[in-house]
Amino acid sequence: MPRSCRDAVGQEQVGEIRHDRSGISFRPGLEGVPVTQSAICDIDGLQGRLAYRGYPIAELSAHSSFLETTYLLIWGDLPSPQQLRDFEAEVQMHRRVSFRVRDMMKCFPASGHPMDALQSSAASLGLFYSRRAIDDPKYVYNAVVRLIAKIPTMVAAFKLIRKGQDPIQPRDDLAYSANFLYMLTEREPDPLAARVLDRCLILHAEHSLNASTFSARVTASTLTDPYAVVASAVGTLAGPLHGGANEDVLAMLEEIGSPEHAGDYLDEAIASKRKVMGFGHREYRVKDPRAVILQGLAEELFARFGTDEMYDVAKALEQAAATRLGPKGIYPNVDFYSGLVYRKLGIPRDLFTPVFAISRVAGWLAHWREQLGANRIFRPSQIYTGPQNRTWIPSDERFSSTGA
Repeated sequence: MPRSCRDAVGQEQVGEIRHDRSGISFRPGLEGVPVTQSAICDIDGLQGRLAYRGYPIAELSAHSSFLETTYLLIWGDLPSPQQLRDFEAEVQMHRRVSFRVRDMMKCFPASGHPMDALQSSAASLGLFYSRRAIDDPKYVYNAVVRLIAKIPTMVAAFKLIRKGQDPIQPRDDLAYSANFLYMLTEREPDPLAARVLDRCLILHAEHSLNASTFSARVTASTLTDPYAVVASAVGTLAGPLHGGANEDVLAMLEEIGSPEHAGDYLDEAIASKRKVMGFGHREYRVKDPRAVILQGLAEELFARFGTDEMYDVAKALEQAAATRLGPKGIYPNVDFYSGLVYRKLGIPRDLFTPVFAISRVAGWLAHWREQLGANRIFRPSQIYTGPQNRTWIPSDERFSSTGA
C-alpha cells in the first residue's frame, strides 16, 4: 500500500514497528498513531465515505458553495442565510492585497515555483495583520476572512507578474470561484466552469490529518499567528509526496499516449515497481469518493467545451488497474481526474497545487481553531540511534599522519 495520501503505487512500504531499549514503539511517519481528537472530518476508507462536520461530501459538493463549506468547516455548523451573506460580503471586501505585497512579488524570480511564491506571500500577510491576539474572536474572524479572501488573489497575481504583466484586480460582482478564474484570464468565465471549480474547491477543502494539516496543527500549537500557520502548511503541501500528484498524472497519461497502451504500461510499471500516479491512498481501499465526483465534473466540462483525449487514456488505465490493482485495495485517488478538470478550466499545470492550497486553507484554519480550543504544544519523543559514550579528541590528534 502507498505510504501517504499522495504516494503512488510502486513505492516501498515503510511501516515496520521497532523498539528501542526502553520498549518504546516506533512507527515511521506516525502511521496509524492518533495524535489529536477532531470533530472536523470523518473518513471511512473501507466504504469510501468522506464527511465534513457530519455532512457527506457528495451532498456538499452538489448543494453547497465553497464559502458556505468553509464556514461549516471553521465554525462547525452551516451558516444561516444572513451569516452566509455577511461572510461572503466580508471575503469580497478583503480580496485585494496591499501594493507592497504586489511589489514584493514583482521581486520574485520569474522562474520560481508558484508554491514558493505563495508561501512567501502568505507569510508576509503576518507583517501587515498579525497581532498575536488569538484570544480575540474578532481578530480570529478577521484573520480567517483575510486568508480565505487574499490567497486566490496572490496566486493569480503571481501567474501574471512572472510574465511581466500587472495583476488583474478582483471584481466585486463575481462570486469566489468565478472571480479567481477571471483574475487568471481577465475573461469572465462560463457559469459552468465557475461552478465546477467551486465544487473542486469543496472536494479539496479538508481531509483529516494529512501532512500539511498536521504541519498546521503543530505550528498552531505554539500559539503563533494564523498567517504563519498557513505559510507552514503551504510549505508542507509543496512537497512532491503531498501536493502536485495531479501534475504527475497528466504527465503519465501523456506518456501512455493512447488507450490501447494503458494495459501494457500498467503491466510494465507493476513489474518494474514503477510509480503509477493517481492510484492508491493511505485511507481508502475503494475508489476515492472525491475521484468519483471529479470524474463526473470532467465529463460535464467535456460535454460543454469539448473532450480531452487524455480522458480516454485515463479511463482505459483505470479499467486495467481494476483487475490488476483492485484486489489489493488500490484504486484511483483524488488526483487521478483533478488535473484533467483543471486543464479544461484553463489553469496552468504548475498552478494545480496552488489551487489545491486555495481550497485547503479552509481545512487548515478549521484545524487551527480546533487546536486552540484544547491546545497543548506538540512535542513527540524520538528513538536515539547514534553512537554512545564517545570521548572528545583534540583536533590535532583526530587524524593520522597520512591524513586518512
